[in-house]
Amino acid sequence: MSRLPHVAIYTDGACYRNPGPGGWAALLKFGKREKTLAGSARKTTNNRMELTAALEGLRALKEPCRVDFYTDSQYLKKGITQWIGNWKRKGWKTSAKKPVKNQDLWKALDEAIQEHQIKWHWVRGHAGNRYNEKVDKLARKAIPRVSTRGERR
Repeated sequence: MSRLPHVAIYTDGACYRNPGPGGWAALLKFGKREKTLAGSARKTTNNRMELTAALEGLRALKEPCRVDFYTDSQYLKKGITQWIGNWKRKGWKTSAKKPVKNQDLWKALDEAIQEHQIKWHWVRGHAGNRYNEKVDKLARKAIPRVSTRGERR
């Protein structure tokens, strides 16, 4: 049994149109304590917001931890647990020999996970998971207001 502190992290990203303005959120749960983080970008994609949420959640940890990481993004979970090893071996190229999309965030995320023991969990979005629902709401709330024709608010 590891003596590292145990933290649960829940993350989500959201985008109004894709690409378009986006928001991200992370919730860190340590015992009974919770910390939420959120941010946004004016022109982004949903996948970039998913990766940013994960990265910022991990960056918020002040020391090496055991992490149960929860995401409703198959892109994030499969990317970090299945695809990233091949991307790195192939010089950040896909199996089709194209540059990996969002490479800057994947590289930063790869660096951020190194000092932690992480167990990755996929949760179905909008299926009643209390913390997933909370980060979904925070991510959507963080999306910058659209101030062009066709305003959404």
